[in-house]
Amino acid sequence: MAALLDLQDDKRTNPLACPPDFMDPDALFQELIRTIQFYHPSDDLELIRRAYMTAKNAHMDQKRKSGEPYIIHPVCVAIILAQLELDKETIIAGLLHDVVEDTILTDSQIRRVFGDDVALLVDGVTKLTQITWTTDKMDIQAENLRKMFLAMAKDIRVILIKLADRLHNMRTLQHMKPEKQKEKARETLEIYAPIADRLGISRIKVELDDLSLKYLQPEIYKEIREKTRERTEADEAYIEGIVKEVQGIIDEAEIKGTVYGRQKHAFSIYKKMVAQEKTFDQIYDLFAVRILVESVKDCYAALGVIHEHFTPVPGRFKDYIAMPKPNMYQSLHTTLIYHGGQPFEIQIRTYEMHRTAEYGIAAHWKYKESGGSSEGVTTGSEDAKMSWLRQILEWQRDAADNKEFLADIKSELSLFSDTVYCFTPTGDVKDLPMGSTPIDFAYAIHSAVGNRMVGARVNGKLVNIDYQLKNGDRIEIITSQNTKGPSRDWLNIVKSTQAKNKINQWFKSLLKEENINRGKELILAYCRSKGLDWSEINKTEYQEKVLRRYAMRDWDTVLATIGHGGLKEGQVVNKMNEEHRKDVQKQISDETVLANIPDSTGKTPEVAVRKSGNGIVVKGVHDLAVRFSMCCAPVPGDEIVGFVTRGRGISIHRTDCVNIIALPEAERTRLIPAEWQAEENEDTKYRTEIRIIAKNRVGLFVDISKVFTERGIDMLSINTRTSKQGIATVNLTFDVGGVEELKSLFEKIRQIDNVMEIERSAG
Repeated sequence: MAALLDLQDDKRTNPLACPPDFMDPDALFQELIRTIQFYHPSDDLELIRRAYMTAKNAHMDQKRKSGEPYIIHPVCVAIILAQLELDKETIIAGLLHDVVEDTILTDSQIRRVFGDDVALLVDGVTKLTQITWTTDKMDIQAENLRKMFLAMAKDIRVILIKLADRLHNMRTLQHMKPEKQKEKARETLEIYAPIADRLGISRIKVELDDLSLKYLQPEIYKEIREKTRERTEADEAYIEGIVKEVQGIIDEAEIKGTVYGRQKHAFSIYKKMVAQEKTFDQIYDLFAVRILVESVKDCYAALGVIHEHFTPVPGRFKDYIAMPKPNMYQSLHTTLIYHGGQPFEIQIRTYEMHRTAEYGIAAHWKYKESGGSSEGVTTGSEDAKMSWLRQILEWQRDAADNKEFLADIKSELSLFSDTVYCFTPTGDVKDLPMGSTPIDFAYAIHSAVGNRMVGARVNGKLVNIDYQLKNGDRIEIITSQNTKGPSRDWLNIVKSTQAKNKINQWFKSLLKEENINRGKELILAYCRSKGLDWSEINKTEYQEKVLRRYAMRDWDTVLATIGHGGLKEGQVVNKMNEEHRKDVQKQISDETVLANIPDSTGKTPEVAVRKSGNGIVVKGVHDLAVRFSMCCAPVPGDEIVGFVTRGRGISIHRTDCVNIIALPEAERTRLIPAEWQAEENEDTKYRTEIRIIAKNRVGLFVDISKVFTERGIDMLSINTRTSKQGIATVNLTFDVGGVEELKSLFEKIRQIDNVMEIERSAG
């Protein structure tokens, strides 16, 4: 219906287009080129084409969960960025954003071909790879967010790429498992949609909201969509009548402007249902009328003539032009009563305000008419948009752990929290979460003001410190130099994350000495309970390892954190003890072993290897522990040789190991003859690895597994791959008693159809 279309003659105000599934990648790339040329007609797109071919080749053999070629995803991300009319470097980074994380391409290769800017952007959206899978999921999420926020501080385009990446992933979330759908949708609703809102990019924020609701509350989402469609169809003539009448009023007042109807999106309706505790049928303003005019003067003029014709609803007028939202959104909002008593909302803004609402911070990185991208200098409004990011970076430094950091982020970015606007005595505006108190206001001015606060006046009258601030309140904070500081009870009163963090920070600083002493006591008590000598492991070099592990500034901070419960003493002691053991082992290995090779007679002692309850041990050279090398995995019956390593004792290799064969002449002095010693326990098993090469066929792996099952051999790890020529390579790791058992196993596997070759790993 015409009345509900967002300016049909302006493609840029429509929702971001979504290409169809399973589209040919090359055709999709041509769609990207057309999108770029829509706002920047240029023939100089060679670097973008080169980025596409680089990404396509790098992701050649990869598939998405849907079965589509993986390259579809980065191209769709680049199209979203192009729909936001972003610069060339951002679009190139969008095409390459997964290559470092998921392919063999490196950061240095990206930097060499596409430049420093693109490499910085790609690195900013690349997840941390050094986190192990034993790490808690919350820690992984928090560490990746920390990295992303730091990268955003360097270049805001990082988050624009990340938002486009998340939007396309949400569009294709139907291919994921239900539990993964909910996990991604919740993260999107708590983190990414609010970030898009803070940056003022409503074109992305609105779609992320609705897609999150679709997977988190599927029944409610379906009901809202169906009932909205029914209501819209029923009220089509009614809505068109309002739009037509409002357009007539504007024209009659000789105000140049465009009027159109805008249907509210599903999440906006759901949010109103939750906030007002209403059912869908009790929500009447499902659409809004929007008026776009040339100037701010015209905005207020249009408001005046509209209020002359329709009765405004008391308390429902908001002037976001005089007092913009934190994301610099500007508009006049008013709710009116139509002729039949039905309420409807009107939003009035300039065309420039509309562009800012649609693109937000992304508008700063649009192509300029001259052909180049804009300079990286932020304006005052853009700097204001980023003030919340500076707060997040501060919390990141102050947060005791990842759990606290995530809680702060989610609280600060909550989509369900509204804002209240108050004034300082000098007329400066402070925006705070709804429900904030004078304490929140004091800390919004400065932490020193909050710490010295003893009272407050609101609109000239003394109020209690738990008074809830209202829009337009004028706040004066009363301070005193004699105050002892904030009370712990304030933590139960304040609403803003900033105030809570500043109060906690004050108490941590005040009690730091006490916490340091308690931390020392806890460490000593733990060492006594474990029979450890604290004086042996309390070395500066081990302390530095702990500081790096937990990103602490100094050792006193570690002790204080242990003292107030932010870190377990066992984690710290065990880390330091582990480093101490490594040093002891290294000292024995290098000094003691090498001192005995060769011995005083000039002969190199032989080493007999056996398996004991405590692992591999050496007889003949101070009973030092040795280990079997993983490169060739020797088993009883193999010809073996010992190699004195630097820092890890003696490693035992097969004599045909490629690492031994290729050993430089200078290193051969470290070789020491070794032989197998008869085992007291004949059931001892030794780990080995083999490679089977075969022509691939259905049932091949089943037949291989059957051979192992019949012999009671447990396969510890399996890795398979098949070449384009249909040749399957199967790498198997398992335990055997010796060479004879291995030979018997080889003979049986060779009898399997299509098996071409079997070989042991030799380094």
